[in-house]
Amino acid sequence: MGLELPKRARTVALGVVTGSALLVLSGCSADDRAQIKRLAMPIPSSKEAHSMYDLWRWSWLAAMVTGVIVWGLIAYVVIKYRRKSESEIPVQTRYNLPIEIFYTVAPVMMVIVFFFFTVQAQDHVLHAPKDLTAANAQADLNVTVVGQQWSWTFNYAKGSDALGGDVLWESGTTAHAPTLWLVKDRSVSFDLFSPDVIHSFWVPAFLFKMDVVPGRQAQNHFTLTPDRYGTFEGRCAELCGVYHSRMLFNVKVTTQAEFDAHMAKLKNEGNVGMNLGGSQVTTVDGLDTSNGGQQ
Repeated sequence: MGLELPKRARTVALGVVTGSALLVLSGCSADDRAQIKRLAMPIPSSKEAHSMYDLWRWSWLAAMVTGVIVWGLIAYVVIKYRRKSESEIPVQTRYNLPIEIFYTVAPVMMVIVFFFFTVQAQDHVLHAPKDLTAANAQADLNVTVVGQQWSWTFNYAKGSDALGGDVLWESGTTAHAPTLWLVKDRSVSFDLFSPDVIHSFWVPAFLFKMDVVPGRQAQNHFTLTPDRYGTFEGRCAELCGVYHSRMLFNVKVTTQAEFDAHMAKLKNEGNVGMNLGGSQVTTVDGLDTSNGGQQ
């Protein structure tokens, strides 16, 4: 009878844990379950993003396999070499050269493997030529992104007949997030510019971000190709000032016809010429402190 209670207690505990896990999983929505399968990563929405996603997924798998092996070895040692009686002390091993070599070499080999696949994914993502002029010439669309305190301006220089050789721009404020328009399956060369402090251009759905560093316009550029229609969120990922949290924007990936129509609309509104910062993009709309932060 003395052994029955612990056994029943273990059975009850196992049932409670299993039931709780089933309840938690059943309470997840379809989107939550899909996100769990993706290990909390957004759905890759550009051709380059798939390399980042694969690196993330396989890194987690490698980490879990390593964890299982380490936890198994710890459990084995705890059970195998436990103290079995008051008079018997397990063998105390101070030095073991083969084991010390193993736990030095194994992590080094793991780092080398991770480094190899990281560089491979990085080369795929940053495949554009280092020269900005060459990168712009190869891409279907050219967009100069201006990050300033505290909003974004997007300058379109290539990618639509509606441009007519002009550069068209659109901007936002902290109260009205701007929208960056792109075309599905057409490569885009992004040129990042800042007139004030360091910002960071980040679209989570593209699984990529790059800092916008003042004075480094020729070096701050990359190319990607959106491969999913939709509207995605973007934001600044670098603490850039008091209203950093309001530096938001949207990305609309659409058809060529809709993109052309939007470019024509910008031209009709007079948004012509390269806009690298000015009063229309530094206005902190909706944040007038004289009336409690609302305008």
